[in-house]
Amino acid sequence: MIRWLSFLWLILFSSQATCTQLLILGDSLSAGYQMPIEQAWPSLLPDALKKHDRTVSVINGSVSGDTTGNALARLPKLLKQHAPEYVLIELGANDGLRGFTPSIPKKNLVRIIDLISQSGGKPILMQIRIPPNYGQRYSRLFSAIYTNISDIKQVPLIPFFLEQVIIRPEWMKDDGLHPNAKAQPWIADTVARQIAPLLM
Repeated sequence: MIRWLSFLWLILFSSQATCTQLLILGDSLSAGYQMPIEQAWPSLLPDALKKHDRTVSVINGSVSGDTTGNALARLPKLLKQHAPEYVLIELGANDGLRGFTPSIPKKNLVRIIDLISQSGGKPILMQIRIPPNYGQRYSRLFSAIYTNISDIKQVPLIPFFLEQVIIRPEWMKDDGLHPNAKAQPWIADTVARQIAPLLM
């Protein structure tokens, strides 16, 4: 009986040891804004990644309303607590909506990436864009932050999922800023397809 229990424990431990840990560091777009957390795309991501033969444990470290500065302040504790192998960074929308000078989120994102790398994790950056009503020049400068950081820090950059969601009104909440529950499975599948090749 003891040998059998030891064998079961070994199997359980081995399966956990081979499960990749992915931390999602984001804002309301990833936090399940105004919906049960189990409906949010990060909660659906493990099953979506299984379709790509990736066994991943997802920690959703997203907080609605977070700026890059807020997330940077929270990051050391998250890294120490979870020691993720990968961190998907979905941040910057709130910086842009508040009209922050682009250099502010850029500096914070670079620091976030450095902290992740120093912890032994691998950062993945998501492109963020802001509505065009903030002015073409500001929107262009803001979007360029992400390609610039990706090039300088040699970090993978994946597309902004909201661009494909916002064109479908039935997938958006009445505020015009947040995807609703209907959009979450599509977002999970899309993100899974984009990051699966990066999770080695």
